[in-house]
Amino acid sequence: MESDEIPVKRERDTTETILQHIIHSVQDGNKSQAIDWTRKALEAGGDPSVIVKRGFIVGIRKIGDRFGSGEAFLPEVLMAARAMKEALQLVLPKLSESNFDYVGRMAIGTVQGDIHDIGKNIVAAVFTGSGFEVNDLGIDVAPEKFVEAAEEGIQIIGMSALIGTTMPSMRLTIDAIEKAGLRSNVKIIVGGPLVTQDFAEKIGADAYAEDAFSGVNKVRAFLSIRE
Repeated sequence: MESDEIPVKRERDTTETILQHIIHSVQDGNKSQAIDWTRKALEAGGDPSVIVKRGFIVGIRKIGDRFGSGEAFLPEVLMAARAMKEALQLVLPKLSESNFDYVGRMAIGTVQGDIHDIGKNIVAAVFTGSGFEVNDLGIDVAPEKFVEAAEEGIQIIGMSALIGTTMPSMRLTIDAIEKAGLRSNVKIIVGGPLVTQDFAEKIGADAYAEDAFSGVNKVRAFLSIRE
């Protein structure tokens, strides 16, 4: 039996056991196991909201804690985010059916002129796995697209830029949101390898996040979300 196969003792799998497997498979970045155990949880009649709250969220926080303490590195975070994102695809359709209570609504995108998406994808996955409804706008996103998201009632706008030449697009986007009269309706958080707290303050963003996990913590504070 290959190492990533699920043991055959399925009849002994309790809800808690399955959730623990989901947590560990996400934390370990094992995509195939994350998918298999999530499917097992759904087949057993598991509540989708419980799978998210007590499976995905716990798993992604564990890798986040390890990352924050220097025990895990970016490639491991990327693997964990990918594992969770793939497993989430099985659960998301069920969440809409169960009226899942998202903790907040977020739109995220790589700003206009920038086509890099690895960092943005990690952030989107971590926020989704942390209970947020995330509208991923993609790459090379024009200011108007962010404005449209704000018009739709998004609470948080996340902007990413990898290269310095595209960072001014963040300011242009904030200006567009202000011009549309929507600035007071949203909190704006920015990030990227060259983005700094000083830059975030200069362009009028509400926060700078050095990584996805600190971003989640700051947004939860914005929305006064408790554990």
